[in-house]
Amino acid sequence: MATTADFRNGLCLDMNNDLLVIVDFQHVKPGKGGAFVRTKLKSVKSGKVIQHTFNAGVKIDIARVERRPYQFLYKDDIYHFMHTSTYEQIPLQEELISSPQLLKEGQEVEILYHVDTETPLTCDLPAFVILEVTYTEPGARGNTATNVMKEAEVETGAKVKVPLFINTGDTIKVDTRTGEYGERVKI
Repeated sequence: MATTADFRNGLCLDMNNDLLVIVDFQHVKPGKGGAFVRTKLKSVKSGKVIQHTFNAGVKIDIARVERRPYQFLYKDDIYHFMHTSTYEQIPLQEELISSPQLLKEGQEVEILYHVDTETPLTCDLPAFVILEVTYTEPGARGNTATNVMKEAEVETGAKVKVPLFINTGDTIKVDTRTGEYGERVKI
């Protein structure tokens, strides 16, 4: 058991039969009445962000979660991962992976585990992944006055909007949180 004084960003709470991660919190001490803590909580299972207010000093249940390093091996019906130090292999459903369309073989990921039940909760890719463009239409010369984007297919099969100067064979950095183009990378 913990209290609201123990709140910090990233803390995982066991509340209402769900695991909620604190995204943001603010201690408030009004002139009248008791102090309280205003929070934004994100559900681990559904991904929804909710707002909740706690009275100061109220007891809460903290869920024990742990991030473990894994490497993506391959995909058939489900996704297969291997722990980087114990070499244990686990299968995961697509719903648990944050951006499965940007996952390539050999990619390092972090899997969030609920320690008490030893069940995987989510699979998070790094903030950016570097992928090769396998196909894109050639850009029209002189059409660079505005931020015109075109569609490109990367090595994982995902479609990404890229600037006109990107060609087939270029390597780009893609944001896994939004699926958007970041920058061209020279190898």
